[in-house]
Amino acid sequence: MESVQSIKQRFELIGNDVKLNRAIEKAIQVAPTDISVLVTGESGVGKEAIPKIIHSISHRKHAKYIAVNCGAIPEGTIDSELFGHEKGAFTGATQTRSGYFEVADGGTIFLDEVGELPLTTQVRLLRVLENGEFLKVGSSQVQKTDVRIVAATNINMFEAIKKEKFREDLYYRLSTVEIHIPPLRERREDIHLLFRKFASDFGQKYKMPTIRLEPEAIDILLKYRWPGNIRQLRNIAEQISVLEENRSISAITLNGYLPNSNSSNLPAIVGSEKSGSDFSNEREILYKVLFDMKGDLNDLKKLTLELLKNNDSEKVQEENENLIRKIYGSKENQYENDDVDLAEEVLELPEPLVENSPTTVNAQEDRYHFAEEIEEEETLSLQQKEIELIKKSLERNRGKRKAAASELGISERTLYRKIKQYDL
Repeated sequence: MESVQSIKQRFELIGNDVKLNRAIEKAIQVAPTDISVLVTGESGVGKEAIPKIIHSISHRKHAKYIAVNCGAIPEGTIDSELFGHEKGAFTGATQTRSGYFEVADGGTIFLDEVGELPLTTQVRLLRVLENGEFLKVGSSQVQKTDVRIVAATNINMFEAIKKEKFREDLYYRLSTVEIHIPPLRERREDIHLLFRKFASDFGQKYKMPTIRLEPEAIDILLKYRWPGNIRQLRNIAEQISVLEENRSISAITLNGYLPNSNSSNLPAIVGSEKSGSDFSNEREILYKVLFDMKGDLNDLKKLTLELLKNNDSEKVQEENENLIRKIYGSKENQYENDDVDLAEEVLELPEPLVENSPTTVNAQEDRYHFAEEIEEEETLSLQQKEIELIKKSLERNRGKRKAAASELGISERTLYRKIKQYDL
């Protein structure tokens, strides 16, 4: 069995991180077997090195090794690419074609970005993993293949399973052994080593002196988060090697090549996810507002009923204003738009009437009648209540919109719009 150090030299892997060494050790241990392996890690960490290691030291090393980027193949053609197709199976299929699983028989297939596979293709892949059988597109003849599958993904597979984007049974088939490659920010001791290796390679490639970092630049290099991992580090090293005339790179120069370098030392947001769409969030807020509004209106009606029974108009007005301030806060926080619905407005009580006058008697009767209606069970919707209030106000004011709008506490323009809306 080969050692970790010899594998690093053979595949030009740079770094002494414990997690990286453990990943290579697991690859060496599983290579002699035929079990499926799932390589996980962020984009750009170098996951493609693991299947190469596994294939090169396995008993399949003299057979074919095929790497397939599942995310780069269109959904309509991926079945044909993987499993082949018969002549005439679809438009453009002018001849029979062998798929990767047929071509790589006896060898190894590396399925990169396996989390991007369509669900229909996942079913076909599961059959290959279970019994080595597959069907070409447009064929009814079952074919056999002896292929070792190594898959890789940069997505959270459990989240994909939860969202029904990836089959749970396929995940457990693929991940008999799972090998995780750590992100570059967790390998800080390796960052400068990798940068020096890339700088040396690009210096030779472009026939230029090798760049080197000043101490302050090295400190910035180590503190940066490297969201693109090794791929991003390599690109930065290549850019600086080509563009900078001064081969001694200062901290200021390096900062110019690092996107969002000012926030590079901030902690990462790990495992974050959206709880739902923006529409769902707004809907939940709207429900809460409506429930709060219903409670406020009930409190207002109960208070009004109690005070009306005591026949104290001034106290009614005072307590009503206090309740309004409690519910809606200061005047600065009240709505300034006249076009708000009546459900959001509070009706002011009429001014006190002269006692013993016919108008006073009629008004008191109307109040008690209104109070009795308040006690009834609320079964109508806000829209129905709104229509009812508008009708009653128009009847009391003999169809005069200005007087009705004043009584309802809204503008005449809003009342006109409501009359037209509800065809009153």
